[in-house]
Amino acid sequence: MSETHPEIRDGIRALCKGFPGEYWRQCDRERAYPTDFVGTLSDAGYLAVLIPEEFGGSGLGISEAAAILGEIHHSGGNAGACHAQMYIMGTVLRHGSDAQKKEILPNIASGELRLQAFGVTEPTSGTDTSRIRTTAVRDGDDYIINGQKVWTSRAEHSDLMLVLARTQPRDAGKRPHDGMSVFIIDMQDAKSKGLSIKPLRAMLNHATTEVFFDDLRVPAKNLIGEEGKGFRYLLDGLNAERILISAEAIGDARWFIEKASAYAGERRVFDRPIGQNQGIQFPIARAYAATEAADLMVQKAIGLFDQGEACGSEANMAKLLSADASWAAADMCLQTHGGFGFAEEYDVERKFRETRLYQVAPISTNLILSYIAEHVLGLPRSF
Repeated sequence: MSETHPEIRDGIRALCKGFPGEYWRQCDRERAYPTDFVGTLSDAGYLAVLIPEEFGGSGLGISEAAAILGEIHHSGGNAGACHAQMYIMGTVLRHGSDAQKKEILPNIASGELRLQAFGVTEPTSGTDTSRIRTTAVRDGDDYIINGQKVWTSRAEHSDLMLVLARTQPRDAGKRPHDGMSVFIIDMQDAKSKGLSIKPLRAMLNHATTEVFFDDLRVPAKNLIGEEGKGFRYLLDGLNAERILISAEAIGDARWFIEKASAYAGERRVFDRPIGQNQGIQFPIARAYAATEAADLMVQKAIGLFDQGEACGSEANMAKLLSADASWAAADMCLQTHGGFGFAEEYDVERKFRETRLYQVAPISTNLILSYIAEHVLGLPRSF
């Protein structure tokens, strides 16, 4: 296995040594946000990797960002508490005004402000984003936002939030996805003016919430780009999101493989290591092969993205293959550990729950398959 950006990975590994399994187990047990970890990561400049140097960031690419997030997972941690800042940033960088960039990007780069939340999904729309019901109505120099978002992670731990809302009815545009706009919300100010947050307890510790907007006034200057083009801006960030999540899944898979290999070499039953049995070692070897193959697609998608080339198919396939590889590795690792795999102290059951998410979000495996069938293979749309 060859590593990209070994210096970055070495730095992340060193940082993660200060946050061992017990730290993550305690956060998981208490459903607590890993504030110390995120703060340390931010102070070291890793969360500003994609912000241009002119705004105080490192000005690096998706390749470096993927190395950071992937190595966090490879080290036994979880980047779900902070990864959104990496890919949400693209919406502001590509479509935000000069004034918006100058106002918020330097403070995000320094760690003074956190941009960790993006409100898109709603209870009634699911994956059909065209049917969101949250509205933003222009009223003088403001927009008035009403509606609800669900599965909005990190809303309680973010200073700023991007929100997708309808500024035009669904049937008023040429296409169903027309008429949606993106806004920057100052959450600290909004909490006393119509924004409320309800935590959602889930299978894994992902700091996710429901968010409610009740006549929330947002200055018109907080509109990103042009009114009605918000869905296009959302799509711009999806390839980055899928690539970065793929890197996390690869990191998970490698953690599971190394954990299983170590246990299989140490655990002795019937007077020999259990890893001497083909029934144990072959699944580990298969998981390794699948992970390395998936990583090749991730690296291909990264290369295309950083070169500014079209990479929708590759980003989707990277997400599909890496999610499958991590889930297969998780199942293999749990099986290798037997009953001990269910014990909290081994971290296997925690990572097992965490990596299962990637089969569902962001973007489910079935939606990726339908994309490949329709847009790559030219088959009829299935829904």
